[in-house]
Amino acid sequence: MNYQITINRANTVDEVEEYWTNEDYIKLLEKFDYPDAAEADPASLRELLFMAISDFEPKDAAVIVLEYKLSEALNEGQIQQISNDMFLDKVCEEYPEIGLHSTLFHINQLLFKAYNGTFPNAKATIIECSFTPAEGENENELTKESILKLLNNGLSGSNLIKRLFDSQMTENAPFPEAEDILWDVKTMDNVNYTIMTSEYWLSKDDIIASEFEEVLEIVVDAE
Repeated sequence: MNYQITINRANTVDEVEEYWTNEDYIKLLEKFDYPDAAEADPASLRELLFMAISDFEPKDAAVIVLEYKLSEALNEGQIQQISNDMFLDKVCEEYPEIGLHSTLFHINQLLFKAYNGTFPNAKATIIECSFTPAEGENENELTKESILKLLNNGLSGSNLIKRLFDSQMTENAPFPEAEDILWDVKTMDNVNYTIMTSEYWLSKDDIIASEFEEVLEIVVDAE
């Protein structure tokens, strides 16, 4: 199917505040030994958490937040290793399991803000775009795989996704990694989308066209 793609806006952000809920703040405050967190003014929870975190050494704080968010995905040794690596590198870009990149980004940036820059500063890219079929209507929401394939013609040849996943982006081939590369996809009408990913995967500078066409083929799994 032929699509007309329009990139309406692309922003670079260093945090997504709505990722962390008041419930998260309360539970983290308890882990950082702040009493009666549940009774605090919800508007002050984030600031209270930053104050509580500042009483801990950065590495110890990193372990606490990593355990809170990723204890089911990582063992103790992995958490200890990541807490060390976070001071030196953007682990949320370099960790081998790309399925953890999104959560590691949010953890990294919470700690970056709490410690005023002790941790490396990572960035995310938020793109507002539309995918309009040449004929008919989009009856179903596009998958992350389809979205990345449709963006191909509007991205620079130096883009990391295109360099690492050339066949998946340009051929009728499955692209399961798309689920982890795109962190979040939202749409109300199956045409206009807001997508979020790491700047590592797709930066504003990677977008070389604001309007372009692309053909989306239906991927057929080999039996």
